[in-house]
Amino acid sequence: MISTTFNADDSRPIDRAIAREAAQWLASLYDGQSEDDIAACKRWRAADPEHERAWQRAQRINQKFGIVPKAVGLPTLGRKIRLDRRRAIKTLLVLMMAAPIGYVSYRHTPWAAMSADYRTAKGEHREIQLADGTYVHLGTATSIDIEFDGAQRLLRLHAGEIEVTTGSDSGHPAYRPFIVQTTHGHIRALGTRFVVRRDEDATMTRVSVLEHAVEIRPQAANGKLIVLNAGQQTRFSESGFEPVEALDPHVTDWTKGVLFASRMRLEEFAAELNRYRPGLLRCDPAVAGLRITGAFQLDNTDNILNALPDTLPVEVLFRTRYWVTIVPPAKES
Repeated sequence: MISTTFNADDSRPIDRAIAREAAQWLASLYDGQSEDDIAACKRWRAADPEHERAWQRAQRINQKFGIVPKAVGLPTLGRKIRLDRRRAIKTLLVLMMAAPIGYVSYRHTPWAAMSADYRTAKGEHREIQLADGTYVHLGTATSIDIEFDGAQRLLRLHAGEIEVTTGSDSGHPAYRPFIVQTTHGHIRALGTRFVVRRDEDATMTRVSVLEHAVEIRPQAANGKLIVLNAGQQTRFSESGFEPVEALDPHVTDWTKGVLFASRMRLEEFAAELNRYRPGLLRCDPAVAGLRITGAFQLDNTDNILNALPDTLPVEVLFRTRYWVTIVPPAKES
């Protein structure tokens, strides 16, 4: 993880106008600068010591939280990018004015995932390889931190879903267990390929084992643990486990961009689909119990919603792109 060191100079407030200028410079230059832009920014920084101090603070905050993505600085014409950039500048400004105490409170808000070592947006999934040879596939809206030391290989799952194929760690002279940690406890790999899911508002962690086995130890279970073998899955909280079940054969469909449903309640289907699209998707209680079956491509969730009335007695109301409700069909007059 990236660590940030604060010095005494961080405790002095920065003039708001200067802080805003520093945030604007950072957003405009980050990975999309010309030589003239760089020179102009250097002149601004050299014009006043407070300019340089504001610039350094903006750099530190952005390094820690990843507020300004690299793509923001690239030449674009889309309104969405300009809105994202404006929001990034606003967030930078808030943290710059609150520093250093604001860093701490920000780190512990629901936005904490912004500071994770790896993260994905809603609807995004990608695979990474760690230094020990482990492959981690991150699902939608997922954030993880990686912390390897001489004694263990630790992956912290803050939110979302991961598929892990553990590496041999052959480059290290001593054996180091591979552990996935959530707020509910620890999952230790035993030469394994497995899936862990933790939704941000969930009260439990779900573990599914595809190969070999894992050892699960809840956070507050007084030393109790279970070994979950290939072909098994379960959920656990801080204090205990649910009964072990047979592995869902579709547990990794999300890695291929597919949502599989087998007589799934429409309410549950909508909740799953909502994990892959921006905004809010709701299901009216009057149709929540309807059942749906199929394999749905997640690269275009609007298409899935538009097709629902062809298979179920429902209507889909798009109040906006980001506010959608599944409701009973309107009565014909």
